[in-house]
Amino acid sequence: MELGGEKMSEEQLLSSVKNALRILRSFSMEEPEKKVNELAESLEMNKSTVSRMMATLASENFVYKDQKTKKYRLGMSALALSGVASSQLDISRESQSVLNELVETIEETVHLSVLDQMEVMYLEKVECEQPVRVLTHVGGRNPAYCTSAGKVILAFSDKTLTEKVISNGLTSYTEYTITDPKDLYDHLEQIRESGYAYSIEELQEGVTSVAAPVFDHTGSIIAALSAVGPKQRFQPHKIPILGKKISIAAAEISARLGHRTAANKEENFNNIF
Repeated sequence: MELGGEKMSEEQLLSSVKNALRILRSFSMEEPEKKVNELAESLEMNKSTVSRMMATLASENFVYKDQKTKKYRLGMSALALSGVASSQLDISRESQSVLNELVETIEETVHLSVLDQMEVMYLEKVECEQPVRVLTHVGGRNPAYCTSAGKVILAFSDKTLTEKVISNGLTSYTEYTITDPKDLYDHLEQIRESGYAYSIEELQEGVTSVAAPVFDHTGSIIAALSAVGPKQRFQPHKIPILGKKISIAAAEISARLGHRTAANKEENFNNIF
């Protein structure tokens, strides 16, 4: 196998593939374009290695280079794969109508999120029509331990996942961010008891969110359904009400994915919506 004209061993090839994937994953909505030196610095890779990889990726249309700015962005091949993956996700197909109905009912923006490594990633989003909204986007990522979606996933996952998150460090984003491991464990226990999670200004000042778990046919948590908005509209007395409505909507998605316990709540979903 050759890369940039150089013959490679199998071990080198696997390492190159891994690095190429790291490069592709480094592009985001916040940073959609990057120069070679920026990629090399952020990924701690040799600049010449990154340059050769970008040339190879560009030749296959996975990235595109702007000749004026010298910056790269994702190409059509990457976008095509994204569309294929999205269309094949059962959870995306089964959740769309539930998300639409939930937004109409609570009049707030809702997300369907999954855990990717130690971050929550927004898989689906349905925007509300409120004049004041929180800026989020599909594909966006946030820390798991200080978002309602992330915390509800941690609460219903194996404890080792929380241990990994804690070992990675609990960075403080606001004065309300949970940074003490014991406090986080206690909070996750409360989430398991109530069945839903909330985050009040833990990640961003003035922003509150509420989330509930989504389970698959095996009973394992695979996603979180959440609503997010400004603190003024998410008053403390409203959080339990939102928690119940979001939990019932999440249970409906779970039921559509084959979760038996959630299937018994379908009547509640129909009554509320």
